[in-house]
Amino acid sequence: MLASRVFSLVGRRSISTSLCLRAHGHAGVVKAEDYTLPAYVDRRDVPLPEVAFVRDLSAQQKALKEKEKASWSALSVEEKVELYRMKFNETYAEMNKGTNEWKTVLGGALFFLGFTGLILIWQKHFMYGPIPHTFSDEWLSAQTKRMLDMRVNPVEGISAQWDFDKNEWKK
Repeated sequence: MLASRVFSLVGRRSISTSLCLRAHGHAGVVKAEDYTLPAYVDRRDVPLPEVAFVRDLSAQQKALKEKEKASWSALSVEEKVELYRMKFNETYAEMNKGTNEWKTVLGGALFFLGFTGLILIWQKHFMYGPIPHTFSDEWLSAQTKRMLDMRVNPVEGISAQWDFDKNEWKK
């Protein structure tokens, strides 16, 4: 019984793996992306990325790169902008431009605070019973009087603070 169960699990695993490989169109080995190569990153603290933004240049972009090697005064403003966009994705102004993400974060935080408040109100209304009678002022004063009559903790406690001759708290 155990052997048949093990063989069925192993068989299912090999079938599912081969189906996944066939479903993704892989003949055998899956090529993973090489993370040891330099990558493009737009960051303010790294002004010059290690590689250009556009790696695979089209024929028009290659011609523009050849034109770049000549005098820059011959280039139009549009061609200069296109050359810049081939090297960089964003300008510093675009990187420094604020986003409206703070509104989403604040809205989400306030939503969850409000939801938590609703849960607390629901719990107070439906889960907790009335306040026990031992919290009333009459009960607390009677309990304090009983502790004084029993002279509880006479060295440093409540009885040490009570003047039994004058029947009042010591000053």
